[in-house]
Amino acid sequence: MLFSKTWADACNEDSQAKPFWIDFFEIFGITNKRVATFELNVKKLGGAQGFVDLFWPGVLLVEHKSRGKSLDDAVDQAIGYLHNLPERDLPQLVVVCDFARFRVRRLATGETVEFELKHLHKHVKLFGLLAGYKVQDIQAEDPVNIKAAERMGRLHDALKASGYSGHALEVLLVRLLFCLFADDTGIFQPAQSFRDFVEERTAPDGSDLGPRLGQLFQVLNTHESQRSKNIDEQLGQFAYINGRLFEETLPMADFSTAMREALLDACALDWSAISPAIFGSLFQSIMDEKARRNLGAHYTSEANILKLIKPLFLDELHAEFERVKGHRNKLFEFHKKLRQLTFFDPACGCGNFLVISYRELRELELKVLRADHELSAHKGQLTVDVHGLIGVNVDQFFGIEIEEFPAQIAQVALWLVDHQMNLRVSVEFGLYFARIPLKSTPQIRHANALRLDWNEVLPAERCSYVLGNPPFRGKQNQTAKQKADVAPIYEPLEGPDGQSKFPHPWPPQIPPGSAATL
Repeated sequence: MLFSKTWADACNEDSQAKPFWIDFFEIFGITNKRVATFELNVKKLGGAQGFVDLFWPGVLLVEHKSRGKSLDDAVDQAIGYLHNLPERDLPQLVVVCDFARFRVRRLATGETVEFELKHLHKHVKLFGLLAGYKVQDIQAEDPVNIKAAERMGRLHDALKASGYSGHALEVLLVRLLFCLFADDTGIFQPAQSFRDFVEERTAPDGSDLGPRLGQLFQVLNTHESQRSKNIDEQLGQFAYINGRLFEETLPMADFSTAMREALLDACALDWSAISPAIFGSLFQSIMDEKARRNLGAHYTSEANILKLIKPLFLDELHAEFERVKGHRNKLFEFHKKLRQLTFFDPACGCGNFLVISYRELRELELKVLRADHELSAHKGQLTVDVHGLIGVNVDQFFGIEIEEFPAQIAQVALWLVDHQMNLRVSVEFGLYFARIPLKSTPQIRHANALRLDWNEVLPAERCSYVLGNPPFRGKQNQTAKQKADVAPIYEPLEGPDGQSKFPHPWPPQIPPGSAATL
C-alpha cells in the first residue's frame, strides 16, 4: 500500500522508472541492486539493437513506459527481446508497466493479469518468485523431475570423467542439489543468488569454480556473527545453513567451460517445482549409467506409497481430527500427539516413504492450525503465532540405508520437503516461516539393516510406525554377501540348549498399538 501511494503520481519513464523498480524490489526485501540490469543491450527479433528496461536473467523482464502509453505496444516490444536470449536466461515473468497499470504474463502458462497500481497489494503474490515464494502444484511424475535429473547426470559424468569421484563426488552433488533448490524457494535471498554467484564470481572457463564453491560451502557452514568482516558482499548475503550439510571439507574439483555451463543449465530450471518425494530416486539413478537409461523406473510411486500409509496411519489420524476439530482442548492434545509420532523405514533408500509420510503429516498439521485459527477468530483472536505453533519436524523420521549416497539424499530430501511445507504455511497465514539455519535433523543411518540392531537408531518403545519397501530380487540373484546377511533369519531361532542364537530380538519388537508394514 505504501509503495502504491508513494508512486501514485509518477509518470516519466526516463527519470522515474529506475527508482520505481528499485523501490518495488524492496517490497520483497531485495535491497541489493545487482539482481537486475537496467537498459540491457540485446538484439530484437529481426536483428535490430534494443534495450531491455530491466532484466533479471531467469526471473523477470520489464518493459516500462511513461504514463498513458500503450501496454499492447510494450508487450510486443518485450516479447521481441525474448527470441535472442539464451534458453536458461528466459524470464519466468514478463511485466509491462506505465506506472498506473501493470500487465504481468507468466511465460510457462501464458497466463496474463492486468491491474492498476492502487491494487498492487491484491496481486503481490504474482511476484512472490522474486523472494522465492511460489505456490506450486507439484506433480511427482512431472517431466521437470526427469529433466532435472538428466541435467545433474551430465554434470556428474563430466566431474567423474575429470577424475573427481567416489564419496567427494556424491557429497558435492548433494550440496549442489540443496543450493539449486534453495535458489528457487526463498532459502537463499534474493532469489537466484547461487546462480548469480556462479555467473558473476567465476571465470567463464570454469578454472576457479571449484575453489569458489569451496569458499561458498564454508560460508554456508559459518554463522553470520563469525564470518570475516572483509567477506565478499555477494558471499556474505548467503544464510547460515548448518545441519552439518556443509561441514565436511571436500577435495577441490576442477571444472572446465563445459562443466560450468552444465551447472548453469541446471540453475536455469525452476527447482521449486521439483518433488523431493521422487527426485531422490531419480537423482540416485544418475550414479548408474544403465539405470539412467530408464529414469523414473527405480522408485515406488507416490500413488503406491499413499496406498500403504493411508490405511497404516493417515486414515485413522484424519478421522480423529474430524472428531476433535471443533474442541479447542482436544485439538491441542491431537496436535501434541502429531509431534510425538515417529516413523521408521529400515531400508529407506532415498527416503521416498519418509518424505511422503512427512509431507502428509505436515498437511494434517496445517488443517489443525486452520481449525485452531477459526476457533480463535470466534473469540476475537485474529492473529496466529505460526512460529510457536508448528510442531511436526523432520527429527520424527528415522531410516537405515546400506548405501551412503542415497542415505545423504534421504536426509536432504526431508529438509527440502520441510521447506516446501514451510512456504505453504507462509502463504496460508501471511507470515514468513522458515527453519533456517537447520536445527532438527532426520535420523538417517548409513548401515546394513540386516546387521544393525534397529534399537540403536530408534528404540522400539519410541517407534510408532515401521514402513517401507525393502528391495527383493529373488534368491537366485543374491550375492554371496546378501546370502550371508539373510542366513541367520532362516536358521532356527533356538539352539540345542534352548537359548536364542541372536543377541537381540528379531525383528525388533514393535510396541502394542503400533502398526508395522514391511
